[in-house]
Amino acid sequence: MKVDRIFLDVHGLRTHALVLGRGAPLVVVPGLGCASWMYLRVAAALADDRRVYLYDPPGHGYSQGTASFPTCIEHLTDHLAAWLVQAGLVGTPVFGHSLGGEVTFDLAARYPGFCTAVVACAPTGIPENPSVPVQLLRLLRDLPRERAALLVPGLRAYRHCGVRRMLRLADDQTAHDTGPLLGRVDVPTLLLDGLSDPVIQSWTVQAIRTAIPDAVVREIAGGTHALTDSHPRAVARYTLDFLEAIER
Repeated sequence: MKVDRIFLDVHGLRTHALVLGRGAPLVVVPGLGCASWMYLRVAAALADDRRVYLYDPPGHGYSQGTASFPTCIEHLTDHLAAWLVQAGLVGTPVFGHSLGGEVTFDLAARYPGFCTAVVACAPTGIPENPSVPVQLLRLLRDLPRERAALLVPGLRAYRHCGVRRMLRLADDQTAHDTGPLLGRVDVPTLLLDGLSDPVIQSWTVQAIRTAIPDAVVREIAGGTHALTDSHPRAVARYTLDFLEAIER
């Protein structure tokens, strides 16, 4: 399948995205330290029905960042909102994985009308998430459960992002007050829960579901933290069915 590459200038930062597929647009927001190329498997599963934009946040993938930007989750959200304007994609459903899910909640709450739906896959988003060291230990537990073929592109993405930026963004989860924000998410919301994910456990997903009125949860048996890579077809099917139902 043909994959295009676009670069847009967003507040002086050259911002990259991969684009593939056909149909109505869907924007994919990656997790902490992750990059567009890590989401090609799920994008391919979505691409028969959607034109998929694999967006690289600033300082991630092939998008520029600076030493002082981004250093917090709100920076990521503000840049995503500005990129949606530049790309002509305001009013598009957004799909966020892990920390990208928390960014999509923030977008829906602070930028009304910028997205029509949220799909959050293995999302962070509640302050009760454990400390950064505990999250890192959980990631180490998760690594043997992921596809071996994800290791090299994943390490390449982490190297591009850099350890310092990743740690600052991860640490900001404790300061990012999602309590009031989640209650302001007023677009249709789908939460995808991998039942074998040691990083974002089911109680976290259920707590987010309680906080967001009318959110829908779909569970994926055997799903790891990198659900988009380990179970791309299941993720795509739940996502497409959800979007079809709300767009009728």
